[in-house]
Amino acid sequence: MNTQVSSRQLARRLAALALGLMAAAAAQAAGVAVQAVNARGAALSNVVVYAVPVNGKAPALEPGKKAIIDQIDREFVPLVSVIQTGTAVSFPNKDDVEHAVYSFSPPKRFEIKLYSGVPARPVVFDKPGMVTLGCNIHDSMVAYVMIVDTPYFAKTDKSGRATIENLPAGAYRITAWHPQQRDPNALMTQNTDVAAGTATAPPLKFTLPTETN
Repeated sequence: MNTQVSSRQLARRLAALALGLMAAAAAQAAGVAVQAVNARGAALSNVVVYAVPVNGKAPALEPGKKAIIDQIDREFVPLVSVIQTGTAVSFPNKDDVEHAVYSFSPPKRFEIKLYSGVPARPVVFDKPGMVTLGCNIHDSMVAYVMIVDTPYFAKTDKSGRATIENLPAGAYRITAWHPQQRDPNALMTQNTDVAAGTATAPPLKFTLPTETN
């Protein structure tokens, strides 16, 4: 009986310790708010923003991490994706016509030949960089995938805002990229410090001249 009571007490203590550790980790994690605009000052959506520790490496990819890029009404959805290096991406075809997805971009060259439904195997994006997707049957279908060596990323909404969440305390280099910027290979960066115990670091603003402004 005493052994049984002791086991219950130990289980409670371990549970309390785990909750305490989770609370402490949450208290030390923070977010970085980003505002992205074009050269005229108008909000810019679909801007990829990601954070890389200035000192040390970012955490490795979580096992089994997956992403999905749909094909709906002869368009890729979403138009812009951001994923961590090593992520497996599935390309479901939800149209009533067949598609043939491909990429000629150096970080990931591949081709999924004409198909309907869901391909048997996802595509693993195992190198960082920007990938442009197309369809061999429908030339108007284009999408972009930014592969980054960090799990800390986000994408701006219609208001041009995004928050990179769950950043442990430390110094970070924040990078912004948009598929329609005038120099598609340019990466705009700013450094910021994330302090322990703060909910949000000071907001950052990026101005990205695009082809339309």
